[in-house]
Amino acid sequence: MLLLQAQGLGVAKGIPTLLMAAGSLDDVLAIAGFSACLGSSFSTGPTWMSVLRGLMEVGGGVLAGLLLGLLLCCLPSQEQEDLVLRRTLLLLGLSVFAVFFSHVMGVAGAGGLCALVLAFVAALGWRAEKGPVAAVVGRLWDVLQPLLFGLIGAQIILEDLRAATVGLGVACITVGLATRLLATFLLVQGGGFSLREKIFIALAWLPKATVSPSHSLLQAAIGSKALDMAREEGDGTKEGFGLVLLTLAVLAILITAPMGALAIGLAGPRLLPR
Repeated sequence: MLLLQAQGLGVAKGIPTLLMAAGSLDDVLAIAGFSACLGSSFSTGPTWMSVLRGLMEVGGGVLAGLLLGLLLCCLPSQEQEDLVLRRTLLLLGLSVFAVFFSHVMGVAGAGGLCALVLAFVAALGWRAEKGPVAAVVGRLWDVLQPLLFGLIGAQIILEDLRAATVGLGVACITVGLATRLLATFLLVQGGGFSLREKIFIALAWLPKATVSPSHSLLQAAIGSKALDMAREEGDGTKEGFGLVLLTLAVLAILITAPMGALAIGLAGPRLLPR
């Protein structure tokens, strides 16, 4: 999307910006929903208590992220030396702290949401000054990305996979993509876009790991969360469910990332006006 934007494709109507902004909101919605489901699934007691626990994890994660994000808007002060380095270290440090602290407190679903919200709020506060911090984090991501995906992929043991699980997983992803394609096309009706632009926007929403870099991180990082928690509890049944979720996450990346990259790269120059 950034390459298309640099080439001036679809910029007049802000299509690249629209898609990348919507991708960030998609991350918030996905982590909030996942956190609520994760909290309720591993909670003991009545069903209503499990649901309430999941919602409390989401609310707590958002609130903590807002507070930490506002703190980053004020600290360090503009007079500090090496301002970009200090902001980067604080951002990464608080994000890592949020994830590990939530795990220690037994509300693991809140950590990832807190990290996402605090970075979003801090970026709003820094405004034009967020670019250098994003560049530093981007270089770190280039180093850590292969490690993350390598570790996630290594957890999948092919011998333990059943054909039915893979088949149903692919069918589930296919139905989801078809629904996503149709819903996106219908939702942009009346937005002032031409038919070709509407088709491109719908195609750009097919991938689950290429619309924005955070999608791939989100998909890989939380895909194994349920499996990790089940292994800590020693529950064989939940561990099996966790393996299914991890398999689906990896299948979604393997199927949609190449498809989305091709759709965006090939359709963009043909469907978007320069």
